[in-house]
Amino acid sequence: MLRLNVTRVGFLMGVSLLLAAIIYFFAANWGGLGRADKILASAGIMVLFYGAAFVFSKMKIVLGHHSFLSAIFLVGGCISFGAAVALLNQIYNSHADNYELFLVWSIPALLLAFITRFNPFYVLAYALVHLTLWQYFFPSSLYIVRSDNEIWLIGCMFALINLILFVLIESKCFSSAPLKYASFVVFHISVLVLTNSTQYEVSGPWMNIVCIAAIALGFYYFIKVRLDKVMLTLNGLAASAYAVFKFLELLSEHASTSFFVFGLLFVAVLLTGNFFFFRFLNKLGARDASTEKSEENTQAGAHHGALVGKIVSATVTVIGVLIGSISLVGLVLLASDEIEPQHVLFVISLLFVLPILLLPRLNAVIRYTVLTIGYAAGLIAIAWIDWAGLTLLFLAVTTAGWFKLHGRAQHFFIYSLINLNVAILLFQLFEYIQQAYSFIVLILAALNAVIYASHHLLAKGVQRQHLRECGLPFMLLLLFWLTFMDDIFPYSYELFNLIHFIVVTALAFLFVRRGQVFEAAVSLVFWFMFLAYKYYDLFWTLFHKSITLALLGVVAIAVTYIYAYRTRASVPEGTDSYSRLLRKSPILIAVVIALQLGYVGYHAATSEALLSSGASVKLAIEPLDPRSLLQGDYVRLNYGISTPPPGIAKELEARGGARRIKVVLLRGDNGVYEFERLYKAGDSIKGNEIVINGISNGWDSIYYGIETYFVPEGTGTETERNAHFAYVKVGTNGDALLERLSKD
Repeated sequence: MLRLNVTRVGFLMGVSLLLAAIIYFFAANWGGLGRADKILASAGIMVLFYGAAFVFSKMKIVLGHHSFLSAIFLVGGCISFGAAVALLNQIYNSHADNYELFLVWSIPALLLAFITRFNPFYVLAYALVHLTLWQYFFPSSLYIVRSDNEIWLIGCMFALINLILFVLIESKCFSSAPLKYASFVVFHISVLVLTNSTQYEVSGPWMNIVCIAAIALGFYYFIKVRLDKVMLTLNGLAASAYAVFKFLELLSEHASTSFFVFGLLFVAVLLTGNFFFFRFLNKLGARDASTEKSEENTQAGAHHGALVGKIVSATVTVIGVLIGSISLVGLVLLASDEIEPQHVLFVISLLFVLPILLLPRLNAVIRYTVLTIGYAAGLIAIAWIDWAGLTLLFLAVTTAGWFKLHGRAQHFFIYSLINLNVAILLFQLFEYIQQAYSFIVLILAALNAVIYASHHLLAKGVQRQHLRECGLPFMLLLLFWLTFMDDIFPYSYELFNLIHFIVVTALAFLFVRRGQVFEAAVSLVFWFMFLAYKYYDLFWTLFHKSITLALLGVVAIAVTYIYAYRTRASVPEGTDSYSRLLRKSPILIAVVIALQLGYVGYHAATSEALLSSGASVKLAIEPLDPRSLLQGDYVRLNYGISTPPPGIAKELEARGGARRIKVVLLRGDNGVYEFERLYKAGDSIKGNEIVINGISNGWDSIYYGIETYFVPEGTGTETERNAHFAYVKVGTNGDALLERLSKD
């Protein structure tokens, strides 16, 4: 089984590298290909992925891994379709990252999800649908004015969609654990945002009732109806988030000394109530145990009670820590007059921490809450005071917590605090050294690597395991951080990128082979993070990255295949769940693929027709230079016709919201078209006028769908400097395509 997992990780990495190479290649805006070549390349890559999925589904010689590769390539084909649609928008200079891109992409993802019932398609479709809605209401490349009522309704729509999706999954209409968790979290986030009474003065207070009811219903359902530990934990986090959000909302309106005092009193009451509540539960449990119940029921009740206790305890701790920390710091800042507040805060932190460390039998929730507040206050104080001696003292106090506390979560928390404390100490020591931040991150990465490598010498028993689980994530996080830091010696930046990629790849395979699930998962997370974040890295161009990643992907797949063949890593009979994907509905899958290819051809044909037959219009521009995630560098254009005259602007503002409009442009004596008026049905159009479609943002701007001009990577600044006019093709129906930019 371990060899099987190693093989599948290798294949997954290889295909992921190929997909990244494709996206990077298209985003590079490489000038070596013409429009037709790019379109054929995008369609060819789709055919290649889907063809590979079909071929591998028929093969019987890859030791049982053919079905896994087939499934990966099938998902890769859907992702490559999205890249192809992005490329079409890039070729014809449509809006960057617009909602239509994600809408078109989401349709085959949804169809394939329902056909195959494969979780990756569910997750892809879920993400794309939400991106479609978000980009429609809040486009990244346009500025649309939304009223508070509109935003509230949009939030309600997101909440309702996710609630319906969660209910469908929970009622077994279909099964997808990732969507279940995602829909639950997004639902609660949406409802929580809508409870903001400051922004939504009328509806906000009522939404508090909805939010509280949803949290209460969640606790009842996941305890009494269908016990679910993960969902109970998420519901507890939702309760914590609500309490803290409401506290911050009140803080923004009523910040004062008395308010912070009441905040601390609230935490005290919360902890006291929690103590008596659990004592009541313990007595109740003892009473139930004395009654005549079967042993099985008694054990089940005890299990449920322990689980609920952990969830409530964690929720109370989070709420108490956050509210208590904010209240304590705020109170010290407001109450300290003659004595500097940072010193008061440090003394208070010691008064919180030291007694709690010496009282191990104190109620767990009270102990951890007070202790965390003390540590948080102490870190703020030592960073504020900026004295290395005091920082060393607090480091000793923090380290003592590692030996006095027990449990995985507690040790991870203390380990995090130790890293923060050491970082503050190093900054105080190296504050005046050039590239101090890079040195600090490098030293911390080395320290965590040493701790992880020698954890068996530094601790015993459970503490050894916890030290290993803490050391690896921090080592990889800091090593990943180094890949973004400036050079601390010649070519250190390139070296750290190379080291990180090699280390995290080697660790992923090593841990998968050893069956160390936690370490393997952490390594793979950082591997994919590196692949994603390096997109924006200026170390080398997107084109060179695409070639490198494509070669690495081919090598990874080849090496993995050789490994699988030599080790005879095979899929156990009857456990190959991937073999049924293409066999379920091959005709329907073929239809979806044909529709994707048809869309690519249709989009290209209609755009080419507009470019060849549309009227040529010259417009004045003001360019800017951002980057699209899927499509690479582009210049965002602000036209002279984008800003309507004051009278027209007032008329559009009175209409309210984003609206589709038609604008009449008038050709001036210099050949440049200018804003003339809004077109109304029945208006006559003169020979020197032309009608163009636009969208009003409801205030001061009009967008025509030609605000994006894609350029080769790194040439945006030059385009800004030299481009003063845009040549646009406008069709008889008013649709426009940006053809080129020019100096004159």
